[in-house]
Amino acid sequence: QLQLVESGGGLVQPGGSLRLSCAASGFTLDNYAIGWFRQPPGLEREGVACISGSDGSTYYVDSVKGRSTISRDNAANTVYLQMNSLKPEDTGVYYCATAANCQVSQDEFGSWGQGTQVTVSS
Repeated sequence: QLQLVESGGGLVQPGGSLRLSCAASGFTLDNYAIGWFRQPPGLEREGVACISGSDGSTYYVDSVKGRSTISRDNAANTVYLQMNSLKPEDTGVYYCATAANCQVSQDEFGSWGQGTQVTVSS
């Protein structure tokens, strides 16, 4: 069974940092593009970052560029999202999912995890 499990969320003050993890079981992550998404309270889910499976290219939504880094550890079968200089508007449930590449629409991502809550508040 293909499964992704997110972890690393929590409550952090503005300006703080978190590293989110997306661990896979039942399949090998290095064959897939992995996307991180978030759903702020009362809003729709949006893409945050993506790392391709073919060449490791990375993509970020403008709101997190320069503050976040997506990376993969194929030996650990895990993808990470390092988030720095966190802002209250980064609050939401963060999900990871797989796709053939990072250019597909959100609807074409699959194997969604259960999500991890990130709350940025003083």
